[in-house]
Amino acid sequence: MKLADVAPSVLELWQVIAPIDALRPGGELRTVLLGEPIIATRTDAGLRVVRKAAPDVPMAVLERYGFIWTSFVETPKPLFPLPEYDEPDRRNVVAASFGVAVSAPRAVENFLDMGHFPYVHTDILGAEPHTEVKEYDVEISEDRDEVLATRCRFFQPRAALTATEGQEVEYVYRVPHPYCSVLYKSCPADESRFDVISIFCQPVGEEQIIAHLLLTQVDETSTEAEMRRFQQTIFGQDKPILENQYPKRLPLDPRAETPIRADKSAIAYRRWLSKKGVNYGVIPQQA
Repeated sequence: MKLADVAPSVLELWQVIAPIDALRPGGELRTVLLGEPIIATRTDAGLRVVRKAAPDVPMAVLERYGFIWTSFVETPKPLFPLPEYDEPDRRNVVAASFGVAVSAPRAVENFLDMGHFPYVHTDILGAEPHTEVKEYDVEISEDRDEVLATRCRFFQPRAALTATEGQEVEYVYRVPHPYCSVLYKSCPADESRFDVISIFCQPVGEEQIIAHLLLTQVDETSTEAEMRRFQQTIFGQDKPILENQYPKRLPLDPRAETPIRADKSAIAYRRWLSKKGVNYGVIPQQA
């Protein structure tokens, strides 16, 4: 798909392109966004992002949540809020950036799926015989323009690096951006709060992404290297599953794939994408 054919609901958003630390002063970063080669540079004058095809026309740029964001429009819609990032006692750790041969919506949908925990993340996020996905609630919020899944509960042998035993973990899922999702889960270090794990997908192409992972956690004991290693292990288990998805783009037609109860959040997510007119990385619903 050419850039001119990408829906405004995608073009008008901020899109992630790299961790802030990936671009040091005097450095240059070449990457691809929505099929368009772009170049980011950092000089004494600041951060600059341009399309390779239009090097004299700077793009909008933003540094937020540990990452660099850009857009193909002059005034993008505001980036979604993540207030936990600014809480002073939290650890904000850029965990990894993985290249994955899959569409961004497929990656987000996988992030929402609790049903695969016992089979893909065995003895970490799940284990047999604890395979049931219990009833939970999903809503599409018009005010916040996001998908929200609440009352999600799942037994996990090791829910986080700080966990010392298995427990039933409470989850809340937010999808505030077509290609980004934020997960809140029980915090072993403080039962009154949630740890936060975010996936920000950079749509390199319709069937290729860079998945950028952010941890925003209450953890006074683990090193950053340990926190990164734990999350990299989890996503490393997801990567081959994602790359074997077929089709790689996400079908928006509700008849395309058979839904089950565990797919409630995925069904809402697909409906939300369809309503917004998102056409990049998906197979649109036929009229």
